[in-house]
Amino acid sequence: MRQVAIGLIKNDTRETTMKHDILIRHGDVIDGSGNKRFAADVGITGDRISALGDLAGDTAPEVIDATGCIVAPGFIDCHAHDDIALLAEPDMPSKVSQGCTTVVVGNCGFSAAPLTPRDSYPLDFLLGDQSYYRFPRLADYFAALEEAPAAVNSAALVGHSVLRVECMDQLDRPATDAEIAVMGQRLKQALADGAIGFSTGLEYPSNKAADTREVVALARLAGEAGAVYTTHSRNYDAQFRAALEEAIEIGRAAATPVILSHHQGDGPENIGHTAWSLPMIDNARKAQAVALDVYPYNAAATIIDPAFVISASRILISSSQPHPEMAGRELDDIAAEWAVDRDTAAQRLIPGGAIYFCQDEADVQRILQYGPTMIGSDGLPGGEINHPRLWGSFPRVLGHYARDLGLFDLETAIHKMTGLTARRFGLIDRGKLAVGAFADVTVFDPATIIDRATFQDPIAPSHGIRFVLVNGAFTWREGAATGTRPGRPLPRRASVPSQTLSAPQPFSIADF
Repeated sequence: MRQVAIGLIKNDTRETTMKHDILIRHGDVIDGSGNKRFAADVGITGDRISALGDLAGDTAPEVIDATGCIVAPGFIDCHAHDDIALLAEPDMPSKVSQGCTTVVVGNCGFSAAPLTPRDSYPLDFLLGDQSYYRFPRLADYFAALEEAPAAVNSAALVGHSVLRVECMDQLDRPATDAEIAVMGQRLKQALADGAIGFSTGLEYPSNKAADTREVVALARLAGEAGAVYTTHSRNYDAQFRAALEEAIEIGRAAATPVILSHHQGDGPENIGHTAWSLPMIDNARKAQAVALDVYPYNAAATIIDPAFVISASRILISSSQPHPEMAGRELDDIAAEWAVDRDTAAQRLIPGGAIYFCQDEADVQRILQYGPTMIGSDGLPGGEINHPRLWGSFPRVLGHYARDLGLFDLETAIHKMTGLTARRFGLIDRGKLAVGAFADVTVFDPATIIDRATFQDPIAPSHGIRFVLVNGAFTWREGAATGTRPGRPLPRRASVPSQTLSAPQPFSIADF
């Protein structure tokens, strides 16, 4: 591996000059820490940042003029479902087009590994082509990504539903002690292979029968390995408060950091829930490690489930296996055409996917503003009709919520999608611009950045992202993907710390 010379840190002076592979000049650096921006050039050599500051005398064969632009760490999608997309769509245009350089996969209890190949899987929600479910160990999945790299880096959680499929003959009941023990062995192996945590999707049929005892036993193993527990909670509508209490209690009982996935309250009964849910999280954070993420929209997207239709004011069908012709249509219109009620129509469309308009925009904005909140897309690749969050989440935060609505400044917005996320998941030398850090970099125009994906056109690329580099290589350049695939799997805390950054430490409440 090429040795990287350590160069100028902000406000230092030096007499020598350096030659880099890439120089980004004249931009305003927002380094991911939450600190204020500063004018600086950025030098990149190999896959690392080699200098940062006034680099007027330095040279490079590739020089980027970032005048008027923000130079930031590459964005980390802390809540992605790109497990299969990394292999099936390795150019990852939905992510590089919005400045993302790393995705956290395996969320909501569903992951590509460990899953023994078989003819079919009793899962209610698959992440893509079933032919890609061929990884009995997480190490096998990482090896596939090493052999056929994607355009972005990836860190992997292990899904509870997948463990249940591997170790149980029926999913509609709690696991026995013997089954929990077998799941625990599979989880321990995955954690040893480099999983950054364990995830649940306790609202989904393949996962909902698990009782709290089962989840605590497995989450404890993640904590013992220095990993995290992330949870799509048991309920987001009528039983939302109880589900939130359970999620926090699981983290406490397991002595494991807990990350609350896509924090939201669905349906009219939860309008204004942030008045109690955020204080509940605040109170828990005084005694244990609790964090959360959110996607910047007031509509959800998931499987078609009659249990979900109750809380939505409007439902757009994204896909249906028995009735593919209904993709893109409103559930209420389909029900009227069939002369049935919503529930019956939903039952006829299963299995499939839908977009549920079920949240209050004021609550979404309060969650975004909440200091500990990270940004994730929760985007679902594939399907005929998709949610715009897959293509637009990060520019939407920067353009619509930060610049246009003024919910927070760009420094805060970028911290929520870079440094904060890297710290929570233990991603060493990622999520910040610093000498010696990996050269995951996004250059964007703060005056024009905006999401352009809509519910009518959900795959429209965002505007204002100029350049994206992953491990020092361009993946997006002036409005187009480069086709370069420099991404790497990031096994838990396996990155080698640079000379200037801190070595890995065990998680603490301060990390959250």
